[in-house]
Amino acid sequence: MVNFTIQNVLIAVSDDYATVDVQIVDGAIAAISPNLQVIGTAIDGKNKLLLPGFFNAHTHSSEMWQRGIMSMFPLELWLAELYDFAPLDPEQVYLSALGTAVETLLSGGTSVVDHLVLIPGLELETIAIATRAYREVGIRAFIAPLIQDESLTAGMPSGESAQTHEPYFRSAAATLEIIEEAVRQFHRPDEGVNILVAPTGIQLCTDALFQGCTELSDRYNLCRHSHLLETRAQEKLAEEKYGCTAVEHLKRIGYLSNKTSLAHCVWLNDADIAILAETQSTVVHNPLSNLRLGSGIAPILKYRQAGVNVTFGCDGASSNDSQDLLEAIKMGSILHNVTDSDYQHWITPRQAVEMASLGGAKGLNIADKLGSLTVDKQADLVLYDLTNLSLLPRTDPIGLLVLGRPTNVVDSAWVNGKQIVADGKVTTINVDELRQELFNRSQWETKRKSETVVQIEAHYRTVMGL
Repeated sequence: MVNFTIQNVLIAVSDDYATVDVQIVDGAIAAISPNLQVIGTAIDGKNKLLLPGFFNAHTHSSEMWQRGIMSMFPLELWLAELYDFAPLDPEQVYLSALGTAVETLLSGGTSVVDHLVLIPGLELETIAIATRAYREVGIRAFIAPLIQDESLTAGMPSGESAQTHEPYFRSAAATLEIIEEAVRQFHRPDEGVNILVAPTGIQLCTDALFQGCTELSDRYNLCRHSHLLETRAQEKLAEEKYGCTAVEHLKRIGYLSNKTSLAHCVWLNDADIAILAETQSTVVHNPLSNLRLGSGIAPILKYRQAGVNVTFGCDGASSNDSQDLLEAIKMGSILHNVTDSDYQHWITPRQAVEMASLGGAKGLNIADKLGSLTVDKQADLVLYDLTNLSLLPRTDPIGLLVLGRPTNVVDSAWVNGKQIVADGKVTTINVDELRQELFNRSQWETKRKSETVVQIEAHYRTVMGL
């Protein structure tokens, strides 16, 4: 382990800033105070802001291959198009995981929750490849293999018509075996790689799959992840499937807990919100994809007032089309100024930063180890350059970072005390080579036609009253 001391760096204190030295010993924060003795390497923190690393708490790395090309569709039709054009090869999985890690790091994130799309028949290989990519970059990885046991059309409400769906190609039991094997092979929290149980959502998963995941989560102490009520169609579907809300149902079958993070949560009622607070579940807010897919505006201010933990995610790079965490944090803060006229409920820049760091750690049940600049916590840290043009002229550093349009502002980043960004560049992999590979393995495209969308669009429009 490399020990180091960041000198004369700006940190946030209660409602102000302080200039301090920060000592890092054996991968953890050892002391925070002015004028400390230098331990290990001295790092100049003058005119820089030190914050805990943010969490990109929900994304799908391999969607990167379709960014910028997806049609303007709501989620159910968008997914059909995505799947039609998504056959992936292992090399693509590797490169897009690298790209996701780099973009997350350079926008302040030191941890990524990758709801990883698995190549059919190569499930464990897909997880191994993503694990390798994240280890090479050095970002802290929470790999949540995306699983389901119902076919795509089951994700839409039936409405008045009787629908029959093709059986899914793999049983719930076979899927759970794959996840258990992935845990044995790859779950190494002490080395910065975590496996989560992650059914895609109530729309494409049976109770058997959810309950099997809960059992694995309890047996191996794994966190749980899922999409929840991203769209109005899913709200209708839950009523058809369960005769109650999806949140009530997930509580009933035991999936909600303080180890559970739920992406989107757009269509919840007040009783649902109370259940999330009571079960200590975390909401991952993905404002950009919710807007891009027309899913709606999640009632984030209501969650916060009810005491529900909220953090931010970019979501996959073809429903947001970027992995810029600072952009997601800005949008996820100011979007809600239009949902509540009482400005005292609005999210301040400091609250947004805490949601992105400590909120992310809470959602993964590791707030005792990460998420704040606290002595004895692990050193997942980001240093921002306050002399950068996009953070000038000087006013409130965190205000500039959250409300501005910061570009190339990350000077350095450390994960578990290991430096992986220096002078604004990722040092662990060759980013120019990655750029070239992504360029060479793709081509300019404009229009494509999804056959599945052609088959299901009329039904979607009918059940949604369009």
